[in-house]
Amino acid sequence: MTEHDYWKVFPRMPHKVTIGDITVRDGFQHLEKFISTRAKIFYAEQSIFAGCRYIEVTNLGNPYLMPQFRDAEEVLAHLRSERFRKRCEKRGINPDEVCITAVTIRESAVDRAIELRQKGIGPDRLLMMVSTEEEHHFANSGMTLPEYWKEAERSIKKCRDAGMKMCGTVSTIWGSPIAGATKLEDAVEFTTRWLEIGASDIEHADHDGSASAPDVYRYFSMILDKIPDPRIHIAHFHETKRVAAASVLAALQAGIRNFEATFGGMGGQPANFLDDCPVPGTGEYYYEDPRYVGLTCLEDLLVQIDEMGIEHGYDVDRVLWLGRQMERTVGHRLRSEAVINGRTLKEGHPRFARPGLKKLKAKLGEAPGQKMPSEWSPLAVLPERHRT
Repeated sequence: MTEHDYWKVFPRMPHKVTIGDITVRDGFQHLEKFISTRAKIFYAEQSIFAGCRYIEVTNLGNPYLMPQFRDAEEVLAHLRSERFRKRCEKRGINPDEVCITAVTIRESAVDRAIELRQKGIGPDRLLMMVSTEEEHHFANSGMTLPEYWKEAERSIKKCRDAGMKMCGTVSTIWGSPIAGATKLEDAVEFTTRWLEIGASDIEHADHDGSASAPDVYRYFSMILDKIPDPRIHIAHFHETKRVAAASVLAALQAGIRNFEATFGGMGGQPANFLDDCPVPGTGEYYYEDPRYVGLTCLEDLLVQIDEMGIEHGYDVDRVLWLGRQMERTVGHRLRSEAVINGRTLKEGHPRFARPGLKKLKAKLGEAPGQKMPSEWSPLAVLPERHRT
């Protein structure tokens, strides 16, 4: 007989997950419109109030390249302010349990994070990034892989000495938008290298939607076989073909417990145009149509996880409300279906019922809830020809 218990079929699949919100950094970096500092602070705060405990809020790289983050210090300062602490405590939230991350692709950004830390407004955690495919890595960092690894090793030591954690990202695991197919084995090796030089955790990233569910399951099974502590692994999926939900499910089945997402499925390569002016970003877009890229959608992911009965810690209805506000903030429709159609409610939607069913059943002599003719046997009998 087939096993019907999902968690027995996939014994590594978790009953509880952590979902980090990276909207204010990764989600906004692809927008060709500056999002006000007040809006960034609002969404960071509200996401935390809705249950987020791992939030990525800015990029500490050169604001000339990515002017979306010219207000990095203001955003971080607010999240370290006494006002924010009081707002958290009023809601029963311990602000010290919220991990604030800033991206620091280069060592100069790590140095900036350390300076902010010394001022009392620095992040808890930084993030550096390698791609297993070197052309993609060069496009993001301007460096070769060997020279970047040496810079990352120096940066991690500085980071740890300053009391911060460093997440090491491995990208192009399932393919590169520039050079095509990649090897999963390379990503396993890169993960091990990050841990060898002192990274605290690993973001396993599909940065262009190349992943397929079978390869996601295979990769994370390989990872957990070699590095079995699920606390240090984070799945980061992009959505370009509307298949990221399948990748999330495959990662869950393999045993992954930590995920990242953005409101409305925003995000992607840093913008090379902002408001009314071209900006450097990371150069020309490597997407055919930059409107249809982005990360796993937070609203839809939460509904998916919630309806599987997996604990996640968010107020889903509040997140759906925030998703609707986010569409007003950015000025266009985003990619969440859940903000439109809502959740699947166990109690249903009685307002959509047609009138008259009760009267019709009574007229026909049927009992309330009766679903079969009364003269039929209580249980169906499967015909012999369908039993083999």
